[in-house]
Amino acid sequence: MDPIRVMVVDDHPMWRDAVERDLKAAGLEVVAVAANGTEALVRFSAARPQVVVLDLQIPEPNGVEVTAQIVREDPAARVLILSASGEQGDVLDAVKAGATGYLVKSASREELLDAVRRVSLGDTVFTAGLAGLVLGEYRRLLDEPASGDKPQLTDRETEVLRLVAKGLSYKQIAERLVLSHRTVQNHVQNTLRKLQLHNRVELTRYAIEQGLDDGD
Repeated sequence: MDPIRVMVVDDHPMWRDAVERDLKAAGLEVVAVAANGTEALVRFSAARPQVVVLDLQIPEPNGVEVTAQIVREDPAARVLILSASGEQGDVLDAVKAGATGYLVKSASREELLDAVRRVSLGDTVFTAGLAGLVLGEYRRLLDEPASGDKPQLTDRETEVLRLVAKGLSYKQIAERLVLSHRTVQNHVQNTLRKLQLHNRVELTRYAIEQGLDDGD
């Protein structure tokens, strides 16, 4: 398989260089680096990376704004936030903007590499504890359910959607439910069609909004 194409965005040269070095050492292809939001958007358009490893606290436009613009420009691109902040508000803003994952900078090299690989496949990845904060906040912000008609999901589709909300990969979902990888993909595709969504990022956001993280 071709190496994953990655762009690294961070305004601290030592940190940016260290991340770039770790990614290259692991066999990933770093196609661009940037020190601020303006550079990030210009170089993203030119390099078309699959994954953007992005710090939130960068010179304007900030990481949240850059995430939103990248996702609008290329919905297939994945944004992995790598930030010193683990504040709930920052995490929530990043997810709303379209980030597929969020790690704090205390994450290990192995955790970063695993997150980049998983995010490139469309999985959602959070530093331990942050996913629960985001899910809890969405539940508190959620309005009363509308009385209008809702898309009808099967029990199995709902079960798969709940595991998507927890951030499990397709492989992990398949193992948990004793299904084939292809069957899980089919359930996800059927759910996307019923909900009129376009990708796993939108599906995860919908699942979070519905509070589908309850249960085992």
